[in-house]
Amino acid sequence: MELDRLVQLSNDFGFDLLLGVVNAPGWLRSGVGYNGPPHDPAEFGRFMGALASRYAGRVTAYELWNEPNLQREWYGETLDPAAFVALTAAGSQAIRQADPQALIISAAPGVTGIDDGVTAIDDRRFLREALQAGLTQWVDGIGIHPYGYGNPPWERAADATHARTAWNEHPSFFFLDTLEDYHAILVEAGVEAQLWPTEFGWPAADGIRSTNLPPEFDYPYAAWVTEQEQAEYLTAAARLMRERPWVGPFFIWNLNMSVTWGAERPESLFSLLRPNGVYRPAYLALRFHQP
Repeated sequence: MELDRLVQLSNDFGFDLLLGVVNAPGWLRSGVGYNGPPHDPAEFGRFMGALASRYAGRVTAYELWNEPNLQREWYGETLDPAAFVALTAAGSQAIRQADPQALIISAAPGVTGIDDGVTAIDDRRFLREALQAGLTQWVDGIGIHPYGYGNPPWERAADATHARTAWNEHPSFFFLDTLEDYHAILVEAGVEAQLWPTEFGWPAADGIRSTNLPPEFDYPYAAWVTEQEQAEYLTAAARLMRERPWVGPFFIWNLNMSVTWGAERPESLFSLLRPNGVYRPAYLALRFHQP
């Protein structure tokens, strides 16, 4: 089993491993689509119990689902913070029975700037309503995806000027706004929990593929970010998070999708390696930088 091998390799190298669990087989779902939860949360609980039993003592943490405020991660069901909390509760109870030492992290909402209730629910609203539905009783940390689009990590939406000319009018497009807003939401709710940035990063077409990206490309702002800026942004973001005791472990998206999937996949623009395996400036900056 490939996952067995990957868990063993992580253990052999002394890595603390977080597993993110997302999607369900079609026969457990209400409809078709890219990703979606089982219609019955108990099915998720049964799976998480089996997974946590198999890797008890070998996996440090589990993130239960991914970006549940986006339709593309919740096909077949209506976007609903309370339904997400029910799924989290089922998974959490099963993990805690199978491996009490494992940490449980809530699924990070996707930062989107959309709040139509169909394509997406605004991530801030989604978090508030999930907290109201009892999220924190089931988790040890709050997942967060503070992507900065093309904006530097030290900028905020309310700043008088911006480095970029688009994707700069909403707080969801700014790394620091997302970090601070989520913390404020937890304080407002009387919740003491660390934020776990389980994904963040900046895409740079430079060094991966042509910067003449088509308008329909998934991350068109990647044409604005150079490899050197990607390195500067990531090291600055690491420093900003290390300065905040309410931020827990953070995970850069991603190391090497450019190598495994090729330069044409949009996710590859976030990679710390070029398609030929050569280190990008961001990799070297993070390896030798002490934030």
